[in-house]
Formats: sequence, C-alpha cells, structure tokens
Amino acid sequence: MHHAGLFSRGEHARRYFLPALRARNCTEGGVFTQRIGAFFKMADSTLLSSTIAPSARGVAIDLLGAVLRRRRPLDDAIEEAPDLPGLSVRDRAFARLLVATVLRRLGQIDALIAHCLATPLPPRAAQVHDMLRLGIAQLLFLRTPAHAAVATTVDLADARGFTTHKGLVNAVLRRLSQDGPALVERQDAPRLNTPKWLWAAWSEAYGEDYARRIAESHMREAPLDISVRADATGWAERLEATILPTGSLRRAAGGAIANLPGYGEGAWWVQDAAAAIPAKLFGDVTDKMMIDLCAAPGGKTAQLASGGANVTALDRSPRRIDRMVGNLGRLSLHVETVCADAVTWKPPRKVWGVLLDAPCTATGAIRRHPDVPHLKTPDDVARLAAVQERLLHAAVDMLEPGGVLVYCTCSLEPEEGPRQIAKLLARGAPVERRPVQAEELGGLGEVITKDGDLRTLPCHLSEQDGIDGFFAARLIRK
Repeated sequence: MHHAGLFSRGEHARRYFLPALRARNCTEGGVFTQRIGAFFKMADSTLLSSTIAPSARGVAIDLLGAVLRRRRPLDDAIEEAPDLPGLSVRDRAFARLLVATVLRRLGQIDALIAHCLATPLPPRAAQVHDMLRLGIAQLLFLRTPAHAAVATTVDLADARGFTTHKGLVNAVLRRLSQDGPALVERQDAPRLNTPKWLWAAWSEAYGEDYARRIAESHMREAPLDISVRADATGWAERLEATILPTGSLRRAAGGAIANLPGYGEGAWWVQDAAAAIPAKLFGDVTDKMMIDLCAAPGGKTAQLASGGANVTALDRSPRRIDRMVGNLGRLSLHVETVCADAVTWKPPRKVWGVLLDAPCTATGAIRRHPDVPHLKTPDDVARLAAVQERLLHAAVDMLEPGGVLVYCTCSLEPEEGPRQIAKLLARGAPVERRPVQAEELGGLGEVITKDGDLRTLPCHLSEQDGIDGFFAARLIRK
C-alpha cells in the first residue's frame, strides 16, 4: 500500500512508475519524453488509479495492504477503498472474495511462497508478495484456470511498476500451478492458518481436537443467516432457506442481499444464528422497558423491538448510530437511540431488561471476518476484558429488582466470557445466574456449559455449515 500522507499523489506515481517509464523511454527512442511531464501533472491533482481503469485484482491488492500493513479492519478498508465504486457488482464481490480467501489461507499461502523463494522478498516489494498471495489463492483455492491466474498477476505487477519482478511472479506461479496441489495436500492447514497464540488459547480452553475443528471451520465461507419478524416457515420457502433449531433461517451465501424477496419491505434482516440467541433469552418482552448497550448495527435491537419491547438503543459511535437508524428504518421499527459511553451513561430510571453485547476481539466470528486473526493480539484480549468488566458493572446498575441482564460476546476467549461472569459474582454483584435451558435453544444442549451459560463454537451445527462462536450468560437482579 502507498503510505498516504508521506508523499503527494504525484510523488507516489513518480516513485512507483518513473523507473518503468524511463526504461521504456530509453528503449523506444524517446517517444514518451513529452508525455511524462503531463502525466505527472495530472497525477498531482487526481488519484493515479483514476487514470487507469480499476480492476478487481488491483482493488484486492490495496485491500490486502490496508489489512496486513495498515491494520485496518477489512470492512472499513472496503468502505474506504476509492476504486471499489468504479467496479461492477460482480467485480466488487470478486475483489472481496480474493481478499477473504487470502486471509483465510494466509498461513498456507505464505508457506508456499517461502518454499519457492531462496530468500524472502524485501519490504519494498511488499506489494509483490501480496500479488503472489492473490495469484496462489486463485490457482489453488479458487480454481481459477492457471493461465488466467498467472497472466493477470504478471500484468498486475507490470501495471503497478514492478516490472523487474514480473519474471519472479511468473516463475513462482507457474511452478505452483504444477507442484502446488501436492504441496497443499501435505500442509497442516488448520495450524498454519491460525496464529500460535489463538491455537494455544483454544487448545487450553476447549482441547486440541476442538481447536482443530474450530480452525477448520474458519477456512469455509459462512452461509447467510436471517432473522424474520414473523412467519418463519413462509419466508423459508420464499427465500429457499432452511430453518435452524434456534429459529433462524439459513441459505447459501452469494448474490445481492437487497434483491432477495422481503428485503425491501423489511420482513427480515441478516443476523448470524448465534448472534440471534442472546435476545431470545429474555423470553416475552412485550411492553418491557429495555436497554440495548453497544447496540449497533442493530440486529438485537430489532429483535427486541419487533418482540414488543420499548427499547433504548445506545452506542458510543455517531457513525454506527446512523447506520443502525437506517437499518431499523428499513424494518419500520422505531426505538429511542442514544449516542453515549455506556460506562458513564445513566438511564432516567431503572429498567426491566438490559442486553450487553460487549466490544470484544470477535474471535468467534472469524468465518465472517477473516481479517480478525491478523489484527488481534493477546494484548487486545486483556484490554477489551477490562472494558467489558466496567460495562458489566454499569449494566447491573441499570436494572430494577427482578430485572434481567443478558451479557454476550462473539469471542472464543474465556477472559471475555465465563471469567467475566465469575469475577462479577465473586465480587458480590447483586445478581444471580439463571441457567439457559436446552428447550430455549431448540434442544441444542451441546451449546450449554456446566454453569448454564451459552457457549457456541464455530464447529457446532457442522452438518448445517456451522455457527459463529458466541458466549452469553443470563443474570437476574436481586
């Protein structure tokens, strides 16, 4: 990725493209001499990418750089990508698929690159490394024809000014087009694609067999899960979906969501099946006063509001609040929204129910967010656990006697789930656990812990394409 702010846009162009243009100028009789000056004047006032038609692979390279070097979440990088709107809907989807595949298989792909290179690529050739990653993802995991994967990657190296690396790119990809499948067959994919600290944490928490099954589930794209306002059976038929034991609808991923039946009229919303469980643990919420903390993007708020609750939805981000309001508007659901820090905000009066979906490392949602393993660290677990502890105490204080608190995170890390509840109870908080019952979850007893909490793993419901990893505990105010 270019380092925005260090150079002007024209300077970026000079640094990356001038060597190639000079080489061509020397060999072609000076035919480009007069054009170079004009070209760079234009580059100073407009993005270089705007002078060249954007491609899905070019956008994918930029997105990879944003995630792996600038450490931007993939969703944010996609939202900020300047060339993405210039692509067709199909090419946008292809760009994201390319990036997601590289991120899911990064350990395997980098091991293959290392196998082919006598010495690592230097830092200045980081984009070449990313191009090799894209090419290998296409060759070995997306089943792109070898000639297309090789040729388009070599062309991308040329277009980005890495002409001296074209031969290397060509040689590595051609070699792997022959040897790659056998090499992949011998790889320990779950271990290679999982950071060591996560593998160790999951092995300690769930056992190595489950750690392997969790990691295997992360290599597959998650299906599309849907929450409906009413008539699950009818909508399952219209959406060509199945009904999961928990009540969510599930259909294969792919296609434009906004074009599906019922989207325009607000009959349903996208929500992972595991994420839909915590709100159901309140039972009947008709006319109940409830607070949804850290509420955006609003899926759980929509569940509570559609169930008849009077909901105050709180989030500290104005941008996320705006997005939630838009989502709820499509569903014709009206709730009170508050932009504030849940740790310090106080409701006007105590309420019957509080849902706290706390900020977390999201290691349970890697199927949907393959950038997470490459962005999170053990330090993030400790930092977020401290935030969760403060939020939990604030949430307890918002409850009236007999009120219900559901605490949840989409993390697989014990520090962000059961240990938070254990600490809260050990310190004498005026709450007690109300265990979750299998009948509340369509009979899924395997996702209930010995303490009576919800603990889904990505490998649960494996015969139905899995489920996100979620923890939830239900507490009653004394």
